[in-house]
Amino acid sequence: MSRIEEAFRCLKADGRCGLIAFLTVGYPEPGATSGLVEALLAGGADMIELGIPFSDPLADGVTIQRSTSRALSGGVTPAFCLQTVRDLRSDGIEAPLLLMGYYNPILAYGEKEFARDAAAAGADGLIVLDLPPEESRELAAACRSHALDWVPLIAPTSSLERIRLVAGGASGFIYCVSVAGVTGVRADIPVGLSAFLRTVRSCTDLPLAVGFGISKPRHLVKVRRLEEAAVIGSAIVDVIERADPSQREKAVQEYVEVVTGRRRAAV
Repeated sequence: MSRIEEAFRCLKADGRCGLIAFLTVGYPEPGATSGLVEALLAGGADMIELGIPFSDPLADGVTIQRSTSRALSGGVTPAFCLQTVRDLRSDGIEAPLLLMGYYNPILAYGEKEFARDAAAAGADGLIVLDLPPEESRELAAACRSHALDWVPLIAPTSSLERIRLVAGGASGFIYCVSVAGVTGVRADIPVGLSAFLRTVRSCTDLPLAVGFGISKPRHLVKVRRLEEAAVIGSAIVDVIERADPSQREKAVQEYVEVVTGRRRAAV
């Protein structure tokens, strides 16, 4: 059983909605990621998505775009991201770690080589935001050959036929995009989310995680009624961006404690 499968098994046994937390690797500086991952896990995150910086992040809003730009300016590369995973495992981090990014840097690295090196570093899964299923067969196969979960995204605009196609090649879980738009904090999650998730659920037995726009405790409460996990990214990056540098890890941990209900929000 993979770390991702085990995490979802434990969540089901506990009757709990999982939290998958996103960080841009190397933001706000190259050495910051390890401490921030530890803070997220201490606050109650169940899995970590590590964003590979890319110069043209089409699916991301301004918050993650800024974090990506800063990480690139700091010299963060795909190889640096893999070393970060390696370092986290050396530090004793046992939670599932997923690499999330865009296809171009992976293609430049080499699909087979990237899957091999990601698995060897200790990654558990790969999410590629801009690679359609028709073009993903070789990379997905490379992931499978190295026991790396291939986690696709499904948008609410997808047809039933396309949902079946995407779900058929997935492993670990499926990332369900809550809105037809880019990442970013939103006031609430869409009214039509329930119907969309029911359609995806009819096509797969894999766990479903809901992302894009999730940021508040009430969002997690709503997702908890619908599916197995929520993904939070932009809100976490916002917390890091606003915090005093000496208080970043504390601020991130407290935010996660609040959003998961472990801590009462300040009035």
